Amino acid sequence: MAALGWLTPRRRSATARSVLAGEASAEAARKTSQELEALAGQAAPDEGPGEPEFPVVGDVRAAAFFDLDNTVMQGAAIFHFGRGLYKRKFFERQELFRFAWQQAWFRLAGVEDPEHMQDARDSALSIVKGHRVAELMTIGEEIYDEYMAERIWPGTRALAQAHLDAGQKVWLVTAAPVEIATVIARRLGLTGALGTVAESVDGVYTGKLVGEPLHGPAKAEAVRALAAGEGLDLSRCAAYSDSHNDIPMLSLVGHPYAINPDAKLRKHARERDWRLRDYRTGRKAAKVGIPAAAGVGALAGGTAAAIALHRRRH
Repeated sequence: MAALGWLTPRRRSATARSVLAGEASAEAARKTSQELEALAGQAAPDEGPGEPEFPVVGDVRAAAFFDLDNTVMQGAAIFHFGRGLYKRKFFERQELFRFAWQQAWFRLAGVEDPEHMQDARDSALSIVKGHRVAELMTIGEEIYDEYMAERIWPGTRALAQAHLDAGQKVWLVTAAPVEIATVIARRLGLTGALGTVAESVDGVYTGKLVGEPLHGPAKAEAVRALAAGEGLDLSRCAAYSDSHNDIPMLSLVGHPYAINPDAKLRKHARERDWRLRDYRTGRKAAKVGIPAAAGVGALAGGTAAAIALHRRRH
């Protein structure tokens, strides 16, 4: 969570800070996955008849990389996390209204708005600075049960399970704090998570990041670094995302998938004959020209939920 002060999307190639962020995230992810394996052991791959041609059963040099927000889970992890922190009195009501508005926008548009996302990350960073890493990890477990578990897309979850059943490792790759991402990955039975790495000293968050947020080019650098460390062949790997911001990561692998894609990614995927999956019931709640009333309704619903939550607390 000190990774919570992160991410402004930048349309540029990887910089030295992107590489640093990616390598730090890969190192943290590998360490965490090894710890999880020691605790839970590795599930034996299901090699029964009827397995699809892809993913290839037993191909240990292949793996899958899944974006989190709006790909694996509806909405943004940071907004759900903020709601949980408000419940635990980490911040005041006016901050909750900001989180409600941001989440309403994200659910309506289905894409990352740079100003909203940056605002949420700045708020979260100021909230968790000075808190212990272990404390936020414990709270993250609780928040997953309260707000995130029911928002997992079943279709994407099934794709991840297909890779696991084939004996391949599956990683989340997200700009969310690596601690939150690790909780979600473990709850879903995945291998581990690549996320934004926040600096901590003696187990306490300093409010600084290692490198930069794991977004855009930094995600690609994290996947590249992890693949090198794990001995993976990226041409045999798969990646899944909803956002055009993740085109650098998707372009790294031999099997890119556009999941619940935004307009730019959908266009890019069609031009390159990438596979598409859309699990949203309304098939583009975020079309240009969506009725204004729908936007008002989403905002009103988010604000009403915030007010109701506040009243229940007092």
